[in-house]
Amino acid sequence: MTPDTDPSPDSPTPPDIPLTDEAAFAALQAGRDRVTTELGKAVVGQKDVIEQILLALLSGGHCLLTGAPGLAKTLLVKSVAQTFDLKFQRIQFTPDLMPADITGTEVLTEDDSGRHLTFVPGPVFTNLLLADEINRTPPKTQAALLEAMQEHQVTAGGVRHALSEPFFVLATQNPVEMEGTYPLPEAQLDRFLFNVRVDYLSEAEEIEVVSRTTSQTAAEIEPVFTAAEALAFQKLTRQVPVADDLVRYAVQLVAASRPSQPGTPDFINDWLNWGAGTRAAQALIIGSKARALWQGRSHVTEKDIQALAIPVLRHRLLLNYRAEADRVEVETIIARLLETVRLA
Repeated sequence: MTPDTDPSPDSPTPPDIPLTDEAAFAALQAGRDRVTTELGKAVVGQKDVIEQILLALLSGGHCLLTGAPGLAKTLLVKSVAQTFDLKFQRIQFTPDLMPADITGTEVLTEDDSGRHLTFVPGPVFTNLLLADEINRTPPKTQAALLEAMQEHQVTAGGVRHALSEPFFVLATQNPVEMEGTYPLPEAQLDRFLFNVRVDYLSEAEEIEVVSRTTSQTAAEIEPVFTAAEALAFQKLTRQVPVADDLVRYAVQLVAASRPSQPGTPDFINDWLNWGAGTRAAQALIIGSKARALWQGRSHVTEKDIQALAIPVLRHRLLLNYRAEADRVEVETIIARLLETVRLA
């Protein structure tokens, strides 16, 4: 395993004095269109995918990208890192990848004071970690990311090592129907704020990709934001107010996805083995705050929650055999949930 690093490994670390809320909001609004322009230099189309990744970054959450090989998922993630001027590492997950290849390991070293164990950090010690094709490695190695994703730290030899801030994991995975894949454990799936599906481009977009990549050198992406600004955006996102009835709506929407519970819709009992937990409601609210902030609003609306229901719930609902036999997709179930559960 050979991790890729960005051309600027000495990216600036956040200063001790953070941006004020007013300055952070002004910087975000001023740079929003520039981010879209810079990403457009490398990525064609995928507007919704780009927006959901950016919302995950504003929320301080991790994002899972699902799609067939060759859809520029890796290029998109690296481009986002360049736009935010973040230190970037890439791990190509393979069947023989070991946990220490991700987190780091202790090695025996010798100096004037004698022999002792020294911790050598792994590629997880970065700002943005691309876990490429994460479902091509066995569950033991997949689980090595759990502590880093949740606690922003790594424990080795009983010693905790803090990760750099901000820290994001953007993981790509191939559809589980493909050969050589290992489904991600439910505990790790739940750590991802969004599961974003990357679909094939339209004919016009694909023509543009082919023309652009075969006739000219890729344009260099210029940084728009800094790591310090990313941290300020995260802080500002959490301060966006949400009405109590919208929080209740998010909780009720998630609760309705749980089969065999009082008041659960019949189609949920028919098609699901397992529903979403409390973390899904938290993801709906923090993601909606980020969406409102990204669009220049100071409050969350019902449409924000509805717009993020699919990426938030897609990987948290477990279909049963009947749903598979009926060829019911999880997105169809989520759409029916939105029709069934209404804002009071």
